Amino acid sequence: MPPLILADGLLLTLVIGRENALGKNLKDLILSAFQGGATALQLREKTLEDRAFYEEALMCAELCRREGRLFIVNNRADIALAAGADGVHLGEGDLPLEAARELLPPPKIIGFSASSREKGEEALEKGADYLGVGAIYPSPSKKDAMVLDQERVRELVKLPLPTVGIGGVSLKNAREAWSMGFTGLAVISAVAGADDPRRAAEALLSLRGRTPNRAGSDP
Repeated sequence: MPPLILADGLLLTLVIGRENALGKNLKDLILSAFQGGATALQLREKTLEDRAFYEEALMCAELCRREGRLFIVNNRADIALAAGADGVHLGEGDLPLEAARELLPPPKIIGFSASSREKGEEALEKGADYLGVGAIYPSPSKKDAMVLDQERVRELVKLPLPTVGIGGVSLKNAREAWSMGFTGLAVISAVAGADDPRRAAEALLSLRGRTPNRAGSDP
């Protein structure tokens, strides 16, 4: 996927799974977020058995194809491959990036969560397509996530890859988060926990203003 198109696709990612859907119907929640302008879905399931995860990923892949949205599977390159996802997002403790690339050659997308410039540069060298950067704020969805200091965030955003800020992003701090220069933001509870997920997604995007993004041009 060319960088400008990838940048557009990563503008607002809903990271979701059954656990953090907070009792809402998963498909309805995803559709509401898309109606509000969310551009990507990252499916994250930590406790599902493989068969159930695969079937859920198939549903999400079909939904994203129909709606013209990017579909990424968190952690599991095998599920991403089997379900026909656009790619996978890996953390520092997951399958090595080069091994994931063997399973998912271009144009499949590999995102990587980097906590330092060194890790970000290593991911760039090994073929990552974008970086997840965070947590940028304390996260109610992942209470053990380390919050990065502003210097680390600035160093990562300067790397020549699209960057997605994640961790504790809410309507209260989204304008500040956009100002950090990310290509896009990823959210969980800011949309999943909202009474109206569609309006929540719309509001998050409205706070972007005319912030430049390093991997593409302003809309």
